[in-house]
Amino acid sequence: MDTIASLFSFITWPVSWVIVQFHKVYGAIFGPDTGWAWGLSIVSLVVLIRICLIPLFVKQIKSTRNMQALQPKMKAIQERFKSDKQRQSEEMMKLYKETGTNPLSSCLPILAQSPFFFALYHVLSSIASGKEIGVIDGPLLASARQAHIFGAPLASKFTDTAAEVAALDASLTSVRIVTAIMIVMMSASQFFTQRQLMMKNVDLSVKTPYMQQQKMLMYIFPVIFAVMGVNFPVGVLVYWLTTNVWTMGQQMYVINQNPTPGSKAQDSYLQRLLKSVTQHGEVRGRRRKNIVKVIVAKGSDRNDNERRFFAGLSKAGFAAQADGTVIKSDTIVAEAEGGPAAKRQQPKRQTKAQRQSAAQHAMAKDTEEASEPAAEEAPTTSLEKKPQGPAKAAAKDEPKDEAEGDKPARPSRANSGGSRQGKSGQRKGQQRPKHPSSKK
Repeated sequence: MDTIASLFSFITWPVSWVIVQFHKVYGAIFGPDTGWAWGLSIVSLVVLIRICLIPLFVKQIKSTRNMQALQPKMKAIQERFKSDKQRQSEEMMKLYKETGTNPLSSCLPILAQSPFFFALYHVLSSIASGKEIGVIDGPLLASARQAHIFGAPLASKFTDTAAEVAALDASLTSVRIVTAIMIVMMSASQFFTQRQLMMKNVDLSVKTPYMQQQKMLMYIFPVIFAVMGVNFPVGVLVYWLTTNVWTMGQQMYVINQNPTPGSKAQDSYLQRLLKSVTQHGEVRGRRRKNIVKVIVAKGSDRNDNERRFFAGLSKAGFAAQADGTVIKSDTIVAEAEGGPAAKRQQPKRQTKAQRQSAAQHAMAKDTEEASEPAAEEAPTTSLEKKPQGPAKAAAKDEPKDEAEGDKPARPSRANSGGSRQGKSGQRKGQQRPKHPSSKK
């Protein structure tokens, strides 16, 4: 650890200078040699660093949102290359590159803090060994060595021997109790922070490498800090415990106010928003209006939480608008209460006899409608077509053979067969009459 800390020795002077400036303020209140003065100086250093890292935290949130926006495409890749894990990973990396998304962006705040962390560790180690470092000169070094936090010196560690602890004017038992409690609190806060992110602010419907990464961090980080914590001075434990508490509070605020789409936190947020709209009849706040506006713009791409939210609005008689506001609608109320416009009435089921009777009635009605125009155009009811043109004149001039005793010609077999077919067709049932204008 000392070797790693020496790599960041270039930043020890700014870190020591910040601690000394805060110590001047708190020393005037609690006393320059008290643990409160030095401990609060370390806490203030953490707060200052985290404020400076807010832009990185915002970038982390945006990257997380981009990861969530890619969930449908990731799911499609998983379904397409289900049996080929290597091709699936290649397509995932290609998708990250095309969209400019970095799945490791959640580690940015931790990586940015690392130089300050190791610089503080280097400063406290120098105080424990009695060496001046940065702007901490002789008088400040002696004051820092006398500072105790709940009976444990600021520079003492869990692995220190009784002689080393006695040189700092403390007992080994008190040092190990205080350091053990702080290590447990540090690991527990780290685990709770990652679990809160994993269980509430992640879309669990799609399994992605991002989720696997978060799950791994949830279990690995607390173990790492617990193992390494025994070698941390009490001042470093104060630093890291304060960092974890800040991260947990910052993350809790983001989850409650701007949750990830598709997560449990989003469902809880939308239910609170629905309750507020029902009570006040409007969407209060610019941020809430922007969230409703984004959901409206999604259209058919809304997730289950957003569909439930719109269903609740409709049931309460409200309709969301494109600008993020809501309007009252009586039609929506009638549909939600099961009024006439809510459901289309289904026809009653009929028996087989009723269906046959209805079919016959419809056929008879069609026959009547077809016969009415025929009666208007042709006054005669005969369906036979009269001979026209020269054929009719030839029939008049032809001498009657019957008077001479000649018999009429015997019809051909084809004609007789056609007449039989016509008769048989008439036996089958009533034929629909042809329109007079149709060809024979």
